[in-house]
Amino acid sequence: MINTVPSIGNILIDKKWTMATAESCTGGLVSATLTDFSGSSSWFSGAIVAYSNEVKIALLNVPEAIIIEHGAVSEPTVRAMAEGVCTALSTNVGVSLSGVAGPTGGTPEKPVGTVWMGWHVNGTTYSEKFLFPGDRISVKQQSLHKILERLLEILKTS
Repeated sequence: MINTVPSIGNILIDKKWTMATAESCTGGLVSATLTDFSGSSSWFSGAIVAYSNEVKIALLNVPEAIIIEHGAVSEPTVRAMAEGVCTALSTNVGVSLSGVAGPTGGTPEKPVGTVWMGWHVNGTTYSEKFLFPGDRISVKQQSLHKILERLLEILKTS
């Protein structure tokens, strides 16, 4: 996962694109990892840690109706978050995560370890749901690995 960051950065630099993150369940872990690399300021614009629904609505422009109908941990929410962070921070690429890291908060429909991820890349939005095993820290780490792995795959074909 960490080895994907230089590749992500190089692709963004080559395309003259920038990126941002919209994080809920990871609480800024993705943006912290991206900024661990020297030179990331040339392609990483910033992050919005939108842990509450109010922040998702106010800063990422997620329609309240989406959260009411589908919940914060849902495909429509992460798609709106990824698109919203691109708009808010004027970037070409946005990634988003919203999930149930545990150990509480799970439901039969959305058990602990459920994480929805979104990627908005130069006008196209992708999303995917994952179910990660383990404790809270493990779910957050697995989410970090997966969102960066998938981002690199998407960027290589964009």
